[in-house]
Amino acid sequence: MSHGATILGGIAGLSLTADEVAFFRDADPWGFILFGRNVDSPDQLRRLTGQLREAVGRDAVITVDQEGGRVQRLRAPHWIDWPAPLDQAAAGLRAMWLRYHLIGQELRAVGIDSNCAPTLDVAQADTHPFLRNRCLGSDPDRVAELGRAAADGLLAAGVLPVVKHMPGHGRAVADSHHDLPVVEAAEAELQALDFAPFRALSDLPMGMTAHIRFPALDDAPATASSRMIALIRQDIGFDGLLMTDDITMNALSGTEAERAAASLAAGCDLVLHCNGTIAQMQPVVAAAGTMSAEAGRRAEAALARRVAPQRADIAALMGEWRALTA
Repeated sequence: MSHGATILGGIAGLSLTADEVAFFRDADPWGFILFGRNVDSPDQLRRLTGQLREAVGRDAVITVDQEGGRVQRLRAPHWIDWPAPLDQAAAGLRAMWLRYHLIGQELRAVGIDSNCAPTLDVAQADTHPFLRNRCLGSDPDRVAELGRAAADGLLAAGVLPVVKHMPGHGRAVADSHHDLPVVEAAEAELQALDFAPFRALSDLPMGMTAHIRFPALDDAPATASSRMIALIRQDIGFDGLLMTDDITMNALSGTEAERAAASLAAGCDLVLHCNGTIAQMQPVVAAAGTMSAEAGRRAEAALARRVAPQRADIAALMGEWRALTA
C-alpha cells in the first residue's frame, strides 16, 4: 500500500483534536514529527504517539529532533538535558554511542522510533552559529566515525537515525531557516570534505536534505535539484529513504505546495512539513501525492531496520557515559 509522500508535524498541542484525527486519517502521511509544543510528560507523550498511529491505522514512524544542546524537544525534568554534540565529541566513540543509545532508549520508551540525528555536517571556522555546535567536528573522517557510533547507538535502541543535512551544510554562513545559503566551494573541495562523511555512512536507512545552493554544481537548492539528488544517490551512494528538510523554512521559494512538488520531482522520497495548520498542510499533502514505487521500496528497507530495543541497564550505561564525559 502506498502512503502519502509526507512526514507531517503540524500537530497543535499535547493531544490530537478530532479534526486532526480526521485530517491525518485522510492524508495518511508516511510518518510524523514532533516538537516541543507536543511534549509534556512521558505518559502524555505515549498517549499522543498512540493517537497518531491509531489515526493512520498502522505502526507509522514517529521522529523528532533530539540531538542535544539547543536542538532537543524532550527536556528535563522528565528527560536528560544532553549537551551539544560538538561539546562532547572529544570524549570518543564509546561515549558517543552511549549518548545516542541512551537518547534512543528515552525516545523508544514514549513511542518515538526515529531521531533526526546524527548531523554529519563538517564544522568550519565560519559555520553559522545555528549549526556549528550541532556538528561532530571539523575533520571529515572523525565526523564519520562519531556519526557511525551515534547511528549505531540509536539503531541498537530500536530508533531509526536520519543523517543530515545531505550533501553537507557545514560551509553555510547563513541560517537556512531564514535565507538560502550559498556555498561557493569547488566540486573537488566539496567531494573531499563536505560529502565525505555522508559517503562513509551511505548505508544508513534515512537521510535529510540541505536547503543549500552549490553554484559549482547547480543553481537550485539541493532539496529541489535533480542534479544534487542524483549526486546524493550516485556519488555519495545513498539509497536510503530521503526526506526534505522542513519545507516551511524560508530558504526555499514558491508556495509550500510548489516546494513539495519541486522536491519530489528532483528525486526526494518524502516531504517534511513541520509547522502549520490543517489548512496549511492540505495543499502540501495534495501536491505531494503518494509515495513512488522507489520511495516505497526504500521505506520498507528502512522499516526492516526498526527492531526491538536492546535490553539495557540504563543506570550502568548512564554511569559509564558520565565517567567518559566528565
